Amino acid sequence: MDTPSYTPHACPTRQGMIILVIMKAVIQRVAGASVTIEKETKRTIGPGLLILLGVGKDDTEADGKWLANKIAKMRIFQDTAGKMNLSVLDKGGEAMVISQFTLFADTNKGNRPSFNGSGTPETAIPLYEKFTAELSAILEKPVPTGEFGAHMDVELINDGPVTIMMDTKEGK
Repeated sequence: MDTPSYTPHACPTRQGMIILVIMKAVIQRVAGASVTIEKETKRTIGPGLLILLGVGKDDTEADGKWLANKIAKMRIFQDTAGKMNLSVLDKGGEAMVISQFTLFADTNKGNRPSFNGSGTPETAIPLYEKFTAELSAILEKPVPTGEFGAHMDVELINDGPVTIMMDTKEGK
């Protein structure tokens, strides 16, 4: 499957500056991870990737498709020589996706972060679900998720540790 081409888009700010509006992800290579939603529902994965996904207010399906492809093929697992040369797809690993609007925190003014760059639930939920469905299709297995907007307790065993930050700006 080819990785689609992607061009990030710009959004004007109140100050007249132009910023890139991008989908963001924090990818952690894990030995295992779980999420407990509202102190009740627990979902778990074994070795693979825990992905914290932030959807911006102007993100599109193309953003999610590009990012899912890039993450699935990112070579951050060790091969037999001990080099990071294999992807989660190569390893047959699992993935879990947790919505994370706080990745859009703007901390430039004051002490309280602004989240104005994050998508509204009406636009972000469908894109979060499409990203997860795309990743599931690529990996050919279910991808457990958290619950958008719910209080979640996320536990993980970071393997390495390996933590990678990505955004759709990298696709230009």
